Amino acid sequence: MIKPKILATIPARGGSKSISKKNIYQLGGKPMIEYTIQEALKSEYITDLVVSTDDQEIARISKECGAQVPFMRSDELSTDKAQSYPVIIHALEYMEKARGIKYDYHVMLQPTSPFRKAFHIDECISMLINTGADTVVSVCNVGAHHPLRMKKLVGKENYLVNYIDQGFENMNPRQVLPEVYIRNGALYMSTRESLFRDKSLVGADCRGYVMSDEDSVNIDSIFDMEIAENIITDSKH
Repeated sequence: MIKPKILATIPARGGSKSISKKNIYQLGGKPMIEYTIQEALKSEYITDLVVSTDDQEIARISKECGAQVPFMRSDELSTDKAQSYPVIIHALEYMEKARGIKYDYHVMLQPTSPFRKAFHIDECISMLINTGADTVVSVCNVGAHHPLRMKKLVGKENYLVNYIDQGFENMNPRQVLPEVYIRNGALYMSTRESLFRDKSLVGADCRGYVMSDEDSVNIDSIFDMEIAENIITDSKH
């Protein structure tokens, strides 16, 4: 069997409003992006690992950690409003031209998910290949934040009403509510075909890969960083 060609891209722009230089913020004594690079390099499937960044310091650190940084991302693709899809397509097209090949699959690994492991990556890739799906996306259980418990405020009087109207107030404990999952941001895997056909990171045939709450920590704030630090400290004891 011919081994599939798989490009993994770590999107890591320099600007961040929540935490300055978030992607290389020191977490557990090393730059946060290093966690993702180290695990991706352990993958049995990934052909090429690149970091897409507009920041020279992030580029330098990424190279030191073993990732390729063959280009610098444009200002247009590095704004607060820039979406992930065009960033990934840019990386894919650049690498295909540089390598003179066409990849079979693409993997997006966001550096804000530092506890995603190599086995998560490879199990997702295996799921994508073996099922013939367009996409595999990692998820975690919503837990206590169940949609049947969610509310919205209506009008100037702030009337509290159910976000999902069941016709009654659902007071059941979450343990008996139907299982619901949310994307955790750790893994987005797609076939090359679906990326260009659907013009989205999520294709028509999408499968879910479930991860634990601890492995799903997604860092967007200092509070999230403190949670991650606590997890690292506890794991050393």
